[in-house]
Amino acid sequence: MNPLTFTSGNLLADRRADYAEMLFENGDYKAATTLLGDALQLVPGWAAGHYRHGEMLAEAGEIAAAVEAWRTVLRLDGKDRLGAALKLELHGALDGLGAVPSAFVETLFDQYADTFDTTLVDRLSYRVPQLLDEALLRVGRESFAHAVDLGCGTGLMGERLRARVSFLEGIDISAEMLRRAAGKQIYDRLARADLSALADFPRAADLVTAADVFMYLGALERLFAVAGASLAPGTLFVFSVEHHTGPEAMVLRASRRYAHSEPHLRAVLTQAGFDPVLLEKATIRMDRGEPIEGLIVVAERVGNETRPADPAIISRRKERPRAH
Repeated sequence: MNPLTFTSGNLLADRRADYAEMLFENGDYKAATTLLGDALQLVPGWAAGHYRHGEMLAEAGEIAAAVEAWRTVLRLDGKDRLGAALKLELHGALDGLGAVPSAFVETLFDQYADTFDTTLVDRLSYRVPQLLDEALLRVGRESFAHAVDLGCGTGLMGERLRARVSFLEGIDISAEMLRRAAGKQIYDRLARADLSALADFPRAADLVTAADVFMYLGALERLFAVAGASLAPGTLFVFSVEHHTGPEAMVLRASRRYAHSEPHLRAVLTQAGFDPVLLEKATIRMDRGEPIEGLIVVAERVGNETRPADPAIISRRKERPRAH
């Protein structure tokens, strides 16, 4: 996302910002940061400008100034629609965020909706819906009564599921993504919701999918606990994550997406009452010319009774840690 798609409302400031972008693209980072800084003197309340200024400052090696620019963004926009908190975490100025700000995810995908399909499939070789579909076939499950497609976006996963699902519903935080999905007429029901605050799943669901969703969620314990408390034994939970091979449970990458380790993923699934019946590595898409390795997971809800989820986990909404 280029935050300068949001104009400042001041023609002179916008012209200086545009020229700063030209300087930046030509490698003159110092001049670019100076000129954009001058523009911000004219519009000190321009959150998107401060965000971009932080990016330029970081590229110029002025990390302390970049951190201050992103702190300014948070002061101006408490919802953090530009994801400044993620930049702070990446640069060591914020600890333990553990989640992508919901307003950032909503803003990002509202902007991205019109070009989402072509960009993801054609330019980034996105394969997750295909990989999840093939994984379902390999575990011998070919038809379902009621499927819930989490983070359904424009419906790329739904297109794969439609022929073998009697009732298909999609959930997404982005109204623009849902508008695109509705236009395809593949879902029986669409709903706008924030997965980080989801309270339950339909008890009737026998399949829940999440294609390239959890890297924008971060910590998975709460959502998995809700799924375990809501879904009946035998229900399949099918999803992808970006794969992290280090000792940490999850890490925030420069892309501002979270990657999860396999041992942590298995532990969270088991705690929530799921048995991972298939878990394998695969290239899920390209990013800046490099393949991104992910984990393709098919997990089954086990047990004769629905396991009560820890109320503290389900009710807890993670507060943004204090920047330092």
